[in-house]
Amino acid sequence: MFRGATKVTLDAKGRVAVPTRYRERIQERCDGHMVATVDRDYCLLLYPLPDWEEIERRLVRLPSLNRQARRLQRLMVGYASELDLDSHGRLLLPRELREFATLDRQAILIGQGNKFELWDEARWNERRDEWLAAEEHEAPDLPAELETLSL
Repeated sequence: MFRGATKVTLDAKGRVAVPTRYRERIQERCDGHMVATVDRDYCLLLYPLPDWEEIERRLVRLPSLNRQARRLQRLMVGYASELDLDSHGRLLLPRELREFATLDRQAILIGQGNKFELWDEARWNERRDEWLAAEEHEAPDLPAELETLSL
C-alpha cells in the first residue's frame, strides 16, 4: 500500500527519485517495473506493472462505440509508458508525460493505495485548496457506497 504525500524533485533529465520507504514494496510487488499514464486532473498516475495490467485489461474491454470509453482508452492506454526503477531508485518520466502534467522541477507524490499520483507541486496546492474550500460551502455529493463510511 502506498500512502502519504512526499515532495519530490525532478532532475534535468526528467527523473524522479522514489522515496526510500516505497522502494522495497515496489521491488517486491513488481520487480521495479512501473507504468505511468495521464489522469484527467492533469497529474500522472504511477502503477506497479501488475496493477496496471489489470486496469488496462478492463479499459480495452470497454465498448469501443461509447464515446467516453474511447476517450478514456485513448488517454490512459495511449499515454501509458513502462518505467523501470533504476539502481538509484529513480524513474525516468517521458517528456510527453512531463509536459501533460506540467512537471518541471518541484512535484508532489501522493500515495493512493495501489498507485501514486504525481503532481506539479503548485497545481497540487491549488487543487487541494479548491477541494477543501468547496467542501466548506457545498453539501458533499458522496456515492451511496461512501455515505455509511465513518472516518
